[in-house]
Amino acid sequence: MTPPIQPVDDQRIILHIGTGSFHRAHQAWYLHRLRESGDSRDRAWSIAAGNIRSDMNTTHEALAAQGGTYTLETVSPDGAREYESIRSIQRVLPWSPDHASLIEYGSSRACRIISFTVTESGYYLDNHDRLDVSHPDVAADLNGGCGTIYGVLAAILEARRRTDGGPVTLQCCDNLRHNGEKFRTGFAEFLTRRSLDALKQWVQTHTTTPSAMVDRITPRPTPDTCARVLAATGLDDRCPVMSESFAQWVIEDRFIADRPAWEKVGVELVDSVLPYEEAKIRVLNATHSCVAWAGMLVGLEYIHEGTRDAEIARFAHDYITQDVIPSLLPSPIDLSRYRDVVLDRFSNPYIRDTNERVAADGFTKLSGFVVPTLRDSFARGEVPAASAMLPALFLAFLTRWADGKLHIDYRDSLQDIAGIRAMLAAEDPVAAFCSDRRVWGGLTSDSRLIGAVRDAYGTVNRWLASRPETLRRVS
Repeated sequence: MTPPIQPVDDQRIILHIGTGSFHRAHQAWYLHRLRESGDSRDRAWSIAAGNIRSDMNTTHEALAAQGGTYTLETVSPDGAREYESIRSIQRVLPWSPDHASLIEYGSSRACRIISFTVTESGYYLDNHDRLDVSHPDVAADLNGGCGTIYGVLAAILEARRRTDGGPVTLQCCDNLRHNGEKFRTGFAEFLTRRSLDALKQWVQTHTTTPSAMVDRITPRPTPDTCARVLAATGLDDRCPVMSESFAQWVIEDRFIADRPAWEKVGVELVDSVLPYEEAKIRVLNATHSCVAWAGMLVGLEYIHEGTRDAEIARFAHDYITQDVIPSLLPSPIDLSRYRDVVLDRFSNPYIRDTNERVAADGFTKLSGFVVPTLRDSFARGEVPAASAMLPALFLAFLTRWADGKLHIDYRDSLQDIAGIRAMLAAEDPVAAFCSDRRVWGGLTSDSRLIGAVRDAYGTVNRWLASRPETLRRVS
């Protein structure tokens, strides 16, 4: 049972949807810091957390058994570990197919913010950032279901509208460019297609959706995390989280119904998040994938191993320096320094973030993280040889995976296994690779793109041929 909702004056609730590791290492951690260091008003804020899907129930139930309290272990590049007992999640909402608890808390006047972490693919947007109505999950919700963020929020906000719950901020916390704007567009189309006209009008006038940039490397927890927490704290924590010591959160300050004083604990409240998210997505996220794909190809298990490999580090450094930085200037950020900070973070040997985790969902990552830099470089009249290495590394990764040389269970939300194998079996795999409009948008089948990727693919294969000793480790 979840505790009853108290009178509005006593508390301010953030309903968060998605209790995975990243939320608990990032947003919940920031609110915990504010509650611990602030005055009574700051301590009035708390999180009620639940999930749309049942696949997290084991962790979620462990969190509920601990009253929402869990341990966050952070580790710096020099190996310093710190342990915090995070207590900002005051209510762990039980999962049910009808999402009754989410609707109850989200429709309450005590709830001022509904935030969500559902991963990039959880927004079901096509290459033009329109709702992908052909996706089975979306189609089911358009027929009255409640299995996506759109269906769940429609149910929550309809209850809020009918009970006069008042305005509420919808806060996207996923790694998605222009996340608030894109979510709002997708949600509006969803409501239109569901013929929920009154709710759509209510959403337009009673909600805001500020965009945000989120950053903290948070690998999947392992049994080792539980053992370290027990040794360091004496707590037998069944749902701890481990992350790097670095954290960043930049939010557009457009909240319609009050917000925590996050600026007191290092959150950056800005007018526009655009330059921060562009730097993060193109420098950090794209480079993360670059290191993962390259590392997998030469038999490395962890991100830090690839970052410390001179040749892989050069791929990453050249991509940022030659193509990304020119595309982002002018910027309020010292981009060269940001590059160096990112690569230093990736080299942290204590995070043990796996290449397999980061390498997944590559088509989506190419589309969001890499294509914008390729497009900008071509627009400047340049051949983006350094950026073309990233799709070439991914294509080589797919080829070796399909040949059985990489023993992983690869999955991709944008392309099914049969489609990947058909692409690789084409007479010209590079041209077939560059022909998927969902990935390449306006660059689809562009001769400049095909030429750059073909040249880079040759470079990748020559690089791999020069390292036969590492290839044997994954064969």
